[in-house]
This record gives sequence, structure tokens and C-alpha cells, in this order.
Amino acid sequence: MAIDIKPGEIAVIPRGLKFRVELISETVRGYICENYGHPYILPERGPVGANGYTNERDFQYPVAAFEDLEGDFELVAKFNGNLFRCDIGHSPLDVVAWTGNSGPYKYELSRFNVMNTVSFDHPDPSIFTVLTSPSGQEGVANVDFVIFPPRWMVAENTFRPPYYHRNIMSEFMGLIEGVYDAKEHGFVPGGMSLHNCMSPHGPEADVFEKASNAELEPQRYENTLAFMFESRYVISPTKYALEGKERQPNYADCWKGIKKYFKGA
Repeated sequence: MAIDIKPGEIAVIPRGLKFRVELISETVRGYICENYGHPYILPERGPVGANGYTNERDFQYPVAAFEDLEGDFELVAKFNGNLFRCDIGHSPLDVVAWTGNSGPYKYELSRFNVMNTVSFDHPDPSIFTVLTSPSGQEGVANVDFVIFPPRWMVAENTFRPPYYHRNIMSEFMGLIEGVYDAKEHGFVPGGMSLHNCMSPHGPEADVFEKASNAELEPQRYENTLAFMFESRYVISPTKYALEGKERQPNYADCWKGIKKYFKGA
């Protein structure tokens, strides 16, 4: 099977499948999440009903394909947290007959049908969940895949950006294109941020001032696409993430300029 993936699309590969990634350019950036729990399913729509969020009709599955090649190939497998390799004399992608009910698929994120408030208040970001891996505990998932795509913002008497909060779950954010509404400076496409469980966070100081004084007319968020992996587990950064030159050591400074406006009762 062959799947062509372009920017703005995701691919989901079930466990146990052998696969190969072929790049069409020398420089490619992307995000990968390895799910150790329940396979991804669609989020519960609840009162939304039959249509909305991620619709079944928009998922695409590949057609059958194989290759019959002799030569030097390397096979890499992961088991119990470790990687193992071996050399083989033929392509492992030579399966010509297969049966089962678990296959890879892709989804174009622009097909996500956004639901949002048309009155007041800032809804929970769970309304932007594309896929979820549920856990045995209600209210927290192994991992939720959430996106923040182009959309209308029309809430009245409301602070529209994400409010300041801390979660039981951990948030890993990534930006695919454009600008993220809660952090307009220093967060560029290809970047990422991590707020582990119980770490307080929210809009940077400049965004807070701008949103607090903005006239609440209907606003269209355009040319933007951010996403979030939200997990019940604590996410541990690698040594490279902690010590690499790409790390932003002064990240917390974005909140230094927040003023105190509370005057008491």
C-alpha cells in the first residue's frame, strides 16, 4: 500500500505494520506521536449529533500495492522500548496477499468541521479533537489529537484567546503554518511547546493586552493551523530537546509583562 502525504494531512499507521518513508525533498519537518494505548477512534459527538468534528467519509485508505525487489535492505523493528535491526536480501514490502481489519489511513485536516460558540465564553479545546485514544479513566485520554484550524470567532463579552489554566493532562503544542493566537511572538511553524500536567500557562502578555482591549466584532482566523497532543501521561523531553540550540531558554519571559488588574471585592 502507498500513501501520499502533503502538508496539512496526517497519516495513522497501526502497530505491527512494516512501512517505509520516502521523502520528495531534502528538507522535511514533521511531528510524530507514538500511541501506546487504545487505537485512535473518533471523539464522541454528544449533542452535536451525526455530523461535525471529524466525519467518517473524509478518511482515505490506500489501494493495494507491493514491490518485488532483490538487494540489500535494512529492517528496523521496535520491541519493549528498544530498536533492533537486521539485513535482508529483499524488500520486506513484498506482501501480495493480506487480510485483516486494521490498515493505515490518512486525513486532510482542512476537512475538519469546526464547532464553536456563537454566544459567549471560551469552550474547552476538546471541541477541536480530531482523533482520540481513550483510557480506562473517564475524562482523560491516553492521547487526544486536537487542531486549531481557520475558523470564525464571534463570542461576545468574552476573552477569546485561551484563558490562563493548568490541566490534569499534559499539552504538547505544534504549529504547522501561520500564527497561533495565544502566542504571536517566537512560536514559528515547525516549533513546539510543552506544558506538562499542572504547569500553569496561557496567552503571552502582549496577546493578553491586545485581546483585553479589542472590539469584539466577528473575527476570522485565517492562514493558521496549530495542533496539540494532549495526554494523561507526563511527557519527558529528550536530552537533545533540553540541551539543543533550538530550545528557547527564556520561554517563560513571555508572561513577565502581565499586569495585575484585580482590585479586590
